[in-house]
Order: sequence, then structure tokens, then C-alpha cells
Amino acid sequence: MDENKTRSKHFLLLVYQSFGIVFGDLATSPLYVYRSAFAGRLRHYQSEEAVFGAFSVIFWTLSFFSLFKYAVFMLSVNDNGEGGIFALYSLLCRHGKFSLLPNQQASDEELSTYQHAGYSNRSVPASSFRRLPDRDKKSKLALLILVLMAASMAMTLGVLTPAISVVSSIEGLKVQSNDLNHRIMVALAGVLLLSLFVLQYQGTHKVAFIFSPVVLLWLLSIAALGVYNIMHWNPRIYEALSPIYIYRFFRLTGIDGLISLGGALLCITGNMPLCYMLIFSGIIIFSKPNAFLTAGIDILFTEVGQFSASSIRVAFCFFVYPCLVLQYMGQAAFLSKNFSAISLSFYASVPDAVFWPVLVIAILATVVVSQAVLSATFSTVKQCHALGCFPRVKIVHKSKWIDRQIYVPEINWILMVLCSAVTLGSQDTTRIGNAYGIASMTLIFITTSLISLSIYFVWHKGLALALSFFILFGSIELTFLFSSYIRILQGGWVPLLLSSIFLFTMFVWHYGSRKKYLYDQNHKLPMKWILTLGSDLGIVRVPGIGLIYTHLANGVPATFSHFLTNLPAFYQIIVFVCDKTVPVPFVPQKERYLVGRIGPKSYRMYRCIVQNGYKDVNENENEYDFENALIMSIAEFIQLEAEGGGSGTPDGGSIGGRLAVVKSSENFGKRFGISKSNGFEGTSSSSLNITSSKSATLLKLKMMYDEQESPEVKFKTRVQLTLVDTRYKDSFVKEEVMRLMEAKKFGVAYVIGHSNSKAKWNSPFLKRFLINIVYSFLRKNCRAPSIALSIPQTSLIEVGMNYTL
Repeated sequence: MDENKTRSKHFLLLVYQSFGIVFGDLATSPLYVYRSAFAGRLRHYQSEEAVFGAFSVIFWTLSFFSLFKYAVFMLSVNDNGEGGIFALYSLLCRHGKFSLLPNQQASDEELSTYQHAGYSNRSVPASSFRRLPDRDKKSKLALLILVLMAASMAMTLGVLTPAISVVSSIEGLKVQSNDLNHRIMVALAGVLLLSLFVLQYQGTHKVAFIFSPVVLLWLLSIAALGVYNIMHWNPRIYEALSPIYIYRFFRLTGIDGLISLGGALLCITGNMPLCYMLIFSGIIIFSKPNAFLTAGIDILFTEVGQFSASSIRVAFCFFVYPCLVLQYMGQAAFLSKNFSAISLSFYASVPDAVFWPVLVIAILATVVVSQAVLSATFSTVKQCHALGCFPRVKIVHKSKWIDRQIYVPEINWILMVLCSAVTLGSQDTTRIGNAYGIASMTLIFITTSLISLSIYFVWHKGLALALSFFILFGSIELTFLFSSYIRILQGGWVPLLLSSIFLFTMFVWHYGSRKKYLYDQNHKLPMKWILTLGSDLGIVRVPGIGLIYTHLANGVPATFSHFLTNLPAFYQIIVFVCDKTVPVPFVPQKERYLVGRIGPKSYRMYRCIVQNGYKDVNENENEYDFENALIMSIAEFIQLEAEGGGSGTPDGGSIGGRLAVVKSSENFGKRFGISKSNGFEGTSSSSLNITSSKSATLLKLKMMYDEQESPEVKFKTRVQLTLVDTRYKDSFVKEEVMRLMEAKKFGVAYVIGHSNSKAKWNSPFLKRFLINIVYSFLRKNCRAPSIALSIPQTSLIEVGMNYTL
């Protein structure tokens, strides 16, 4: 009994928390839906029948998409409890073989988050259409472009949503002051938006607890206003719930009514696109497999974290949906008797006695919505970057922040400039609404297309079922999409322009990065050449550990040869580190590190593949966390290798010729102790930063650097790793681990390539333009690789490399 009460309380808490962001934008849509719907030639139809018909269109649109499609279908689609565009793309990559990610390995399929019951395609007969991705690589590229198009539209919504929400809420001041200048309202909206962007770096953890109460109070307020307007102005409005009024509406308005659908669809754009953004941006996560829209939303607000699909269904079906229907009915009842007030229909329908409280609540609710969209946009950019489709940016995550909440400084300021430009450049919210409708409906249609593909390629249902799903929802969405694109000249060009810029940027970055990876793959150093150098590699081996970052998950990169040629000295322990993304939302910490050996044991060369999901956020406080985890992983690998009877092999294999997942051992890390000490950053023995390749030895460079440069002094907590249990059955294992720990004491240096990319002189003009101009511009103006990888500058060694692509 007590357990059931606890579960019930927890469920109700999830329902309450779900109001905070999932339904925030949907709840504020009544501020501008009717005005946008009647913005065109439909304003000439000033009759009760036209208003009743418009309400009927809005009611059935809200019911069909939000209640039927959203609650029934979309809540059942997920990837390890994660939903959205990137979750669908991840599923298609793994089970439909659409992946273009580099470094795909058979070991990826051994991750616990890779396979799911019912998703395996091994027992499904491969039809000619299912083999399409294997036969035609262009289909993979087409799918990637489709996903990037959706991501670009989501970023565009990050510009438009704060603008339309905040401006719509402040426009209510016109009702109380007819003489209020439009510029003053725009200025007030601009100040509010600027404050919102400036405060992003502080995070939302301090004020997150008020988000759900604000939206909940707003929903109760608009429902009460709806009931009041129904009773006071036109109780007959309930008749418009019949779909017959849709027929009468289009019979009366004709083509003008079809064009008005672009404004009417705003009643759902607050729900579906924002939820899609939050889901595939990683802000919404699910605690159960059968939950696409779990209100993990409130991860922004609380540390409770995960939500169930049923909590979202209950919140929407039994509270949000009825409140919205009552509000839209109330506005329609008011407009049927006061059509001249259509430009400010919501605030005009608010009684004077409660006008100011409603205005304040509306402004607060739109701020909550804007915060949700900004957080979703940051996460979207992070995932695009993880998949190699966005220039390097600085991703900030603080331990005191709510789980998965991140901040991207560059994107924040870009959004601020664009949002301010849209707000200042628009004459009213109608134009922003037209732009908002195009971006939203495009995102919804792409999602429907991807789900149709997933039905066939991922869940292995019949082609007829996939086509039926697409026809049922896609045909209606195409009608709304057509109505939206008719308004391109009335502000609809804004999302097309912005999304085109975002899409072009992401595609060029992906194109250039993939060309560089293929170059590295084709110019790997032969293992035979390394073996001929001997165990000392023909260089001076100095104490310490050198981490060489590479995009390759196998083989030795050409960067290493370039380094040895120009600087014939290196550290005693060499570790090739590949930080790669696997097409899964997250990788469990115990499965994150794959460790192997390169060459015989005497070479003291290892390979470590750090596996990350596209939604994983780096939780390490500083570089010592990563260094210690890496050292413990290598030490565990050495022990596992001895227990398995393996030895170093020329091809870089380890146990059984494969890399080992070292954290699967229950005894991982038990031999080590971690102690913390306070000190100053920059005093590490590995504080070496080399930008020149014309040096004699590392030791000489280090001495010169220490004498001539004063690293920035910064007070920092250092985590020291010590070996507390030295009892090993194998003396050779003990000796190798002790050497590893001894090298760690001398410091760790990070070696990373500093590349310069150019297309071949005889390449086509388009390729030379993309590589030499666009990609080069993006590379020079984005964050350095060391910043993106959180590499300490005082331990950085950069090696120049020229790429001829």
C-alpha cells in the first residue's frame, strides 16, 4: 500500500513538472493564432460563420495532430529512451545501414545501448529496397541532408520562438494605451530578450523551480478566460466543434480559407516543433522504453531527471488540451461579436479587472518558453557537432547545473543578434508568425518522413504500413506546408534564409571533415615501418606519457611520422587516443574505453578509443579526471591481457586480436587510490606548448619554455592517482604497470594535429571553392581542437600537417 502511494505521488509529481517546458509554447499560442489566421484576405470575411469555421479548423487541427498523432503514435518511438530527429537518424544508421560516421567497428554493436529487442535486422529477409543503403551511397547522403535540414529548422526556431513569444505578450499594452508607439514595445521586447541571452551563462538551476508553476497558472488563467467569454459573448460556439463547420468555412472563403491554414497551424506549432526540439536536443529523455516524449523536459528545472510517457499523456489529455480548447472557444465567441478587435483578440477579450495580472503571467510564460527553446538549440548544436556536422564550438557544462544542461557561447551570441534583428525588423508578429509556421511545419513533415522510414528499416514492418503512415499524416501536413509557403513574401523568407545558411555551414563542415578522415585513412603508417624502427622508435624516449589524438580507430596516423621526423624525441609511454562518436544516444561509463596495444610490449605503445554517444556531455571537472581514467584503463588492460594469455601483435591487436572494454571488470580501479591537493595550474611537469616543428629535443624545448614563458597561474584542485595495491601474480604485469605510474608522475602531454587543408589543384571548381574558401574560413574562425576537446593549454603540443584533399 505504501509503495503504491509512493508511486502515485511520484507520478503526480512528474505530471506537475511536465508543464514547465513541454507545453509552454503550446500554451502561449493563443496569443497570436487568431490574428495570424485572419491576417490576410480572410479579414474581409467578418461574419459569425467565418469565425466559427476558423475555430473548427483550429480545434480539429489541434485534436488530430497533438492529441491523436502526438499522444498515440509519437510517444511510442524512442532510441534507448531518447526521441527526436537524431534518435530516428541513429536508429536508421544502426539498423538501416545509413551511417556516414567514420570509424565504424564491429565492437560498436557490442555496446549495451546499440541493440534493442525487435530492432535487429539479422532475421529479416533483405529485400531489394532494404538493401538500398548498401547499394547506393547517395541515399545515405540524402538522409543526412534531410536530418541536417531538420536541425537547421530547429536552430531557426531558436531565433523565431523568443521573438514571437515575447513580442506577442508585450503587445497587450496596446489595449490599455492606444497611443503606445510600436517602437517602444519593440524596445521593451528587445531589453527582455537581451537580458535572457546575457543570463544564459548562469544556467537556469536557480530559477527553474518556478517554471512549472508559471505555465500551470497561465493555463488555468486562459481556461477561466475562455469560460467567461463563452458565457458572456456567444454560448453557441460549442456548435463549431462539429467538423461540418470546416466544410462551411471553406465553402464560404474558398482559396482565402486555404491560405489562412498557415496561421491556423500555429495552434500546434507551439506543441510539436518545440517538443521535437527538446526531444532530439537531449533535454527531453525517457525513463521507459515506450516513451518518445517523456517529460524529461523538466530536467531543465529539477534534478528528478526522467519522466514516463504516461505522465505526459495525462498532463496533455486531462489538463493542457481542455484548457486550450476552452481558450480558443472563448476567443472565437468574443470575435464573433467583436471582429474589429482581431488584431489584439486575446488581450481584447480579457476583462479590465484582470488585465494586468494576465499580462504579467503572459510575459513570464513566454520567458519560460524562450528559455526552453534556447536550451534545446544549444543541445541541437552539440549533437550536430558530435556527428561531425558542425564547426568546433566551446560546450560549457557545470557540475552545479541541471543534468545535460549545456551552454554554447558562440551560438548564444549569434542567436541574440539574429533574434534582435528579427524583432526590430518586423512590423508586427504576423510576419514572425508566418516565418515561425514555415519552420515548424517543415520540421514536423521531416519528422513524419523519418518515422515512415523507421517503420520499414528499423521495426521491419511492411512497406504498405510505412506508406500508410506517411499518407495519413504527411498528406495533411503537406496541405499546411503549402499554405505556409504561400506566405514566403510576407516574412516566410526569413526561416528559409537562416536555415539555408545553417544547412550550408553544416554540410560543408561535414564534407571537409570527411575528406580529411579519408586522407588520414589512406595515409596511415604501415606497421612494418614502425617495427623496423625498433623498440626505441629511433628517437630519444624521455620520461612521461604522450597522448596522440587521432581520428583513426585503427592504424598509426601520418602525424606521428611527421612528428618523429621534425622532433626526434618523444615520451616513454605513447597512447594513440581516438575520441569517436557512436550512433547511440549515450555510452555507459563502464563501456566507454576500448584499450589495445600497438606493436610488441617493449614498444610501450597503446591505443585507446574513447566512445561517446551523440548526447553524452563531458562531466569531467578537469583534465586530471580524464588522465586518471585513461591510466587506470590501460593498467586494467595490461592485467586483462596477462590473464587472457595475449601479447602484443604487429597489427595492434590485444586480447584475441581485438580491443578490450576494460571497465567491464568488477575490480576496475580497486588497485588505485585518488587523492586531491590544492595547487596552481601551470606548474605541471608536462607544461609544454610547442608550435614549432624545428626543435632538437623535447627536454630542451621544455627548459626553454619554462625559462621564457610564464604560464597563467590559476588556483586549481589537482587529483593525484596512486597505486595502493602492488600485488600482481605476474611480475611482468607489475613491472609494466609500475612503469606506467612512474611515467604518469613526470606528466602527460597532449599531441594534436594543427592542419592546413587544400584541395588538389586539378579538382573541380566547386570542390576547390568548398575546401579552399568555405571550409578553410570555418576552420580558421571556429574553436581550436584543443578547446573543443578540453585539452589543457600548458600540456599541449601542436604538430603542423598539410592536407591535400
